[in-house]
Amino acid sequence: MTDDQLLRYSRHILLNEIGIDGQERISGAHALILGAGGLGSPVALYLGSAGVGHITIVDDDRVDVTNLQRQIAHNMAAVGTNKAWSATQTIAGINPDPVLRTVQQRADAALLDSLVAQADVVIDCCDNFATRQAVNAACVVHRVPLVSGAAIRFDAQISVFDPRDAASPCYACLFPPADAPEETRCATMGVFAPLVGIVGSMQAAEALKLLAGLGQSLAGRLLMLDARDMSWTSMRVERHRDCPVCGPQALLNP
Repeated sequence: MTDDQLLRYSRHILLNEIGIDGQERISGAHALILGAGGLGSPVALYLGSAGVGHITIVDDDRVDVTNLQRQIAHNMAAVGTNKAWSATQTIAGINPDPVLRTVQQRADAALLDSLVAQADVVIDCCDNFATRQAVNAACVVHRVPLVSGAAIRFDAQISVFDPRDAASPCYACLFPPADAPEETRCATMGVFAPLVGIVGSMQAAEALKLLAGLGQSLAGRLLMLDARDMSWTSMRVERHRDCPVCGPQALLNP
């Protein structure tokens, strides 16, 4: 670690739970971020500023002026440009250390299989159920921890699914693929701007904890937030033996 890096990351290094060893683990890690919108913006900025060594951001969407109410990685100059590219430019303006890669296409199963295999942690910031299921399936196959968040209107949720832990459920244990809900999007339902900042920041915190090897993750717990009165609800989530993604039969017949 260079003198400049010791200075840049000094507030992390001062923490006994991180120190130089933890910061070096962060700097040597690869984070995959799916989505560079409301949730992905704070995730990308915090992971980038914290010095995660390699960051890959996947998003096929372009910045629109309606995004700027909450998607803090973008500005007026970025309107019309790809969101993944815009987010990497913002990170680069904060911290020159991370190696940044953009994937400017929609994530399908084949792409996710390739990208997840290269990652140490995956942060799901996408906005549709099918992609969430595909991300989860790839994480189970490659045994890569997944930090999942969602937010709409004034309601949000966050959890960690860690296939390295035999007791940890996967996303499909909680939300079975066959039970696809009706899709709700910010464009039609609205979203409280700070809500995505709250949840995205928590996703970044969980990702950094996993990379640094500190504390206890949210694996096995689902946190739900009602921002109308800032009330949090915590729910235990168990691994389902008959899960079609992480159950024994599914793993025997991928």
